[in-house]
Amino acid sequence: MKRRVVQTITAALINGHIAGFLQGTAYNGPLKRLCVPVLNCTSCPGAFSSCPLGLIQSSLIFGNYLLLMVTSGLLLLLGGLLGRFLCGWLCPFGFMQELLYKIPLPKYRPGRKLIKLVYLKYVVLVLFVLLFPALGLTYLSGSTFCKYLCPVETLEAYLPLMALQPSLMTTAGVLFKWKLVLLAVAVLPSMIIFRPFCRFICPLGAVYALLNRLSLLRFEINRDNCKKCGGCQEQCELGIDIYNNPNSPECVRCMQCFAGCRDGLLGIKAGIGEKTLRLKKKLDQNKGFRM
Repeated sequence: MKRRVVQTITAALINGHIAGFLQGTAYNGPLKRLCVPVLNCTSCPGAFSSCPLGLIQSSLIFGNYLLLMVTSGLLLLLGGLLGRFLCGWLCPFGFMQELLYKIPLPKYRPGRKLIKLVYLKYVVLVLFVLLFPALGLTYLSGSTFCKYLCPVETLEAYLPLMALQPSLMTTAGVLFKWKLVLLAVAVLPSMIIFRPFCRFICPLGAVYALLNRLSLLRFEINRDNCKKCGGCQEQCELGIDIYNNPNSPECVRCMQCFAGCRDGLLGIKAGIGEKTLRLKKKLDQNKGFRM
């Protein structure tokens, strides 16, 4: 429940420009020069700041390498500190997918063959966020990920603006219809699969996934006393092998696995090597760590 509160507050703060929703216009003040560390569309009427992926693409297109270094440095810094905690606790689009997953429908956990699609997000990152904008390909000009693959732009910008200004619908072309299909493909599976866009497509998730094992915020398990009952993995909607891979690149730090450990052997630590800050109290040598 604490995570839900944080997700709700974060989504409200990031998209808190109420006047934009009332007037049907996007905020263009000085805060738009900054970016949030999660996937949130720059063109959303309520957005105070910019999407980091949009800034990276535009900086490559226009040769603004200072902006590129600042934006990339921010992502690397926060990713190095928190890893995919940013995905699990702060991302509004991830939050929306989780709410859809709450709809009482049969749930599906992808098997080994389908789970290999997690590598697709790295392909999207390299090609659509970095390579195509950097090369300035004529048929893929502009912010290629935002233009062709991002469902967040459709959900947070196109649909609200068209609802507020119906005349914009007359200008919608083939690209908009494609983005609607893409939004449906990204959103509808969220009712039966836990955060599918985050797992398989999101290039920002790919950045944080690469840093998850190295981040200062990490999970740990008291293997000496673990009975390998599998309770933690059973609770994990992502199907991660918690015992062998507690800091998997796919882990969004939702902490559902903690509820499955009857002996309280899962914990959190922040730091490097021996100099760690324990965020859980050590009850005794046999029981490990509890919240």
